[in-house]
Amino acid sequence: MNEDILAALNPDVVANLKRAIELGKWPDGRRLTDMQKETCLHAVLVWETTHLPEEERTGYIHKAKKEGESCDSPHDHQEQAVKFLQ
Repeated sequence: MNEDILAALNPDVVANLKRAIELGKWPDGRRLTDMQKETCLHAVLVWETTHLPEEERTGYIHKAKKEGESCDSPHDHQEQAVKFLQ
């Protein structure tokens, strides 16, 4: 992505790009082409990565961890034998 374009982005422009992506059209009603959608999305993601904390970025999924839960940590995993009863 062109550094000049990224430098010109600000929160208002990014919000407008996100809205265009969501609706699939520009504010004047013209439809976004697939290439425009891809370019806009790329610009939004790059800008957010540079300017926003992870939990505020597009696509962020908060994974709350419950006490005693270890399924997300490969280091806490202990193998257990499975016994089949007949």
